[in-house]
Amino acid sequence: MTTSGTAGLHGPATTPPAGETKGCAGDGWMPKILTFACNWCSYAGADLAGVSRFQYPPSIRIVRVMCSGRVHPEMVLEGFAHGADAVLVTGCHIGDCHYISGNQYTKSRMAMVPQMLEAIGIDPRRFKLDWVSASEGKRFSELIKAFTRQVQDLGPLRMKIA
Repeated sequence: MTTSGTAGLHGPATTPPAGETKGCAGDGWMPKILTFACNWCSYAGADLAGVSRFQYPPSIRIVRVMCSGRVHPEMVLEGFAHGADAVLVTGCHIGDCHYISGNQYTKSRMAMVPQMLEAIGIDPRRFKLDWVSASEGKRFSELIKAFTRQVQDLGPLRMKIA
């Protein structure tokens, strides 16, 4: 992942006002959520959500990857370093990977992410791994809305990661 892949995470529309200590639904703050989406299933599910007019918060930034198996834990940390309040990794359902076992690699690789986050002082609830197929536009929308609410309850990430 390059810096340009996360450059859109910064911006006044989602930046909390100075002195605000908690990002709750009533204060207008929306978390910046970086989403890695597999090209064949999850990204297509996000596209279906859009064309079907299933609404979800506009504060997510989707990075399309050919397979969720290409997403490494370091990329999750880089997302936080570039200003994300949370990171979501999505892929094909287990057993339905276009590349046969890419999502199995994802599942095993991402198992270490919560411990990595905890070790550097980030609440592991700011990370999520989930599966969305190309035909699940509504599910993608609901997943994003639920994860956004969860991160709103946690508030803005007030930590700089070098």
